[in-house]
Amino acid sequence: MPIVSTRRVVITGMGAISPLGVGAAALWQGLREGRSAIGPLRHVDAGRLRVKVAAQVPESFDPAAHIDERTLPLLDRTSEFALHAAREAVVQSGVDFAGDGLGQRTAVIVGTGVGGETTQDEQSRRLYAENTPRAHPLTIVRLMTNASASQISIAYGLHGPTYAVASACASANHAIIQAAQMIRYGMADAAVTGGTEACLTYGALRAWEAMRVLADDTCRPFSANRRGLVLGEGAGIFVLESLEHAQARGATILAELAGTGMSADASDIVMPSAEGAAAAMQQALQEAELNPGDVDYINAHGTGTQANDVTETRAIRLAFGAQADRLAVSSTKSMHGHALGASGALELVAAIGALRENVVPPTANLDKVDPACDLDYVPNVAREMPVRVVLSNSFAFGGLNAVLALKRAP
Repeated sequence: MPIVSTRRVVITGMGAISPLGVGAAALWQGLREGRSAIGPLRHVDAGRLRVKVAAQVPESFDPAAHIDERTLPLLDRTSEFALHAAREAVVQSGVDFAGDGLGQRTAVIVGTGVGGETTQDEQSRRLYAENTPRAHPLTIVRLMTNASASQISIAYGLHGPTYAVASACASANHAIIQAAQMIRYGMADAAVTGGTEACLTYGALRAWEAMRVLADDTCRPFSANRRGLVLGEGAGIFVLESLEHAQARGATILAELAGTGMSADASDIVMPSAEGAAAAMQQALQEAELNPGDVDYINAHGTGTQANDVTETRAIRLAFGAQADRLAVSSTKSMHGHALGASGALELVAAIGALRENVVPPTANLDKVDPACDLDYVPNVAREMPVRVVLSNSFAFGGLNAVLALKRAP
């Protein structure tokens, strides 16, 4: 067989819009303080909904702050989040896309579960409830799932492969994996990637209510009294590049994306499989040339549902064997909520923070031991400890699993 040479992939910039505030620093600071952003649902139709809580981006977020007046009308809320997070990531990376033709060799791959849901909901209301005969002329360019990736490409003059990845709650991790593979195999020298989601609309909330998986008070991953997930929103965007490229320009490296794993359960549209999730974790370790004993922390998918938390616990035991008992495992969804297609990107900010500061963010609201969830979930208070390697898990309806393995900056 031919031997394919590969390149190491590093992260040099990150940005976020999250329920814990504007910016990746605000997100990380809230997580390490164990501060929950879950609160009463802010929605014009809140009185007609059974769901009463959510994790929403603060009302102080101003989409017009860094987006010009010609672009802003073209954007759904999900693209507003993505552009703001991308701007922060690009500024932090210090990368010059105009120099040496780098823009021609930079990919943009952004994950989202549903794309422009706010636009879809607004236009459906106009057509069906108000009997308006015409939709807004910008409806399609706002709602299409690739809108966020395309707007980032346009904003920075990036001409490499640009598209959206939609795999429900694994969208962000799948997008980041695609971007990393392009760099690893020489298809691109850099990438702007991550996930974005803004789907707290009346229609979407009604659909989630119908699934009966939403908590009515707060999110308690791995706790015996957990009552389901809490929906969130936001975006996390990152600049990835090859290690050689980053070192050549003297960039500050935040972390190495050392390995990735993907699998499908191929068994049920909503019930997760421990075997499928374990396979993705094992692939990530193998690609990163790591042993289970090398990993110190897992940022869990940890939704707070009965099915996920028990299954993920079993999956970690399958993948790590006896090493599972020495792992720190936490779910930051207990604080920033479940941002669906953006959740993996928000959790990557947590993983990078843990590596850089040797602090594992806690699982908030874990107040009652569940015998079926028998790992160390870092309950309620962040833990200072050496963190050499982190895994970040994302699992999605449809039985889709995507795992990132990160090392400290080389």
